[in-house]
Amino acid sequence: MNVQKKIALGFIRAKLNSLAIINRRKAGEEAFRLFCTPLSKSTRKSEVFNDAEKLQLNLNGKIIRGFRFNHPAENKILILHGFSSSSQHFDKYIQPLVDKNYEVLIFDAPAHGISEGTTVNALDYSNMIKQVNQQFGPIHGYIAHSFGGLAVCLALEDMHHHSGNKLVLIAPATETTSAIENAFIMLGIKNPTIKKALEDKILAMSGKDPSWFSVRRAMKNIRASVKWFHDEEDDTTPLNDALKVKDDNHLHVSFRITKGLGHSRIYKDTQIRNEVIDFF
Repeated sequence: MNVQKKIALGFIRAKLNSLAIINRRKAGEEAFRLFCTPLSKSTRKSEVFNDAEKLQLNLNGKIIRGFRFNHPAENKILILHGFSSSSQHFDKYIQPLVDKNYEVLIFDAPAHGISEGTTVNALDYSNMIKQVNQQFGPIHGYIAHSFGGLAVCLALEDMHHHSGNKLVLIAPATETTSAIENAFIMLGIKNPTIKKALEDKILAMSGKDPSWFSVRRAMKNIRASVKWFHDEEDDTTPLNDALKVKDDNHLHVSFRITKGLGHSRIYKDTQIRNEVIDFF
């Protein structure tokens, strides 16, 4: 960890600890803001997008921007990136799907890429997915990485879909409770008051406990055929959370466990990408 990052983390830790003493509610609000703020906005650009049809929608007053390829086609696939990523990172998935005559839709989530906003939470992202489906769908299949995996599972719970739909989950953010634990470890925050304040803020904002934001819980309400990819060495979304879903023995979910690809390299891996494309 470089010196600048250490200083930044130290400042955040000191601020939250001070707020927890002065105003517990504000500590929860600040912790939630930090939890929902991307580490950086990806500036990666791929030439694949130069000739794409540009799309946009309005989500709670923010302009969400995306791209469309091979329109119109009978079946449509929506690609969903992870936290602090962008649509540009999935450029190598587009042409193979177009070659199979799929229409491909891909949007930058709120506060990511070229979309507006400074923060995003799982409900924002899932509402974006539902709106994309309403305006540009119906969507036949989904490819989702990390945070996008949680968002699409929450969205599908509220959307009409069936066993003919297909969903690829690549290292999905399976449990929000694990994401919170990892964030607190990364920040070096041990004060239980701050964690409880964050959990209270999530409950007040959504009407749901953090444990509700769970791919495992949502999977019971998903009818699509699911292919789940996860790596043993994923240090962002723990494999153990995924294995609990595997142990639930859903007949519509199949797993592919890899080793040595981690959290981000897994979706960039050529073999995994080919397996994803073959699934459709």
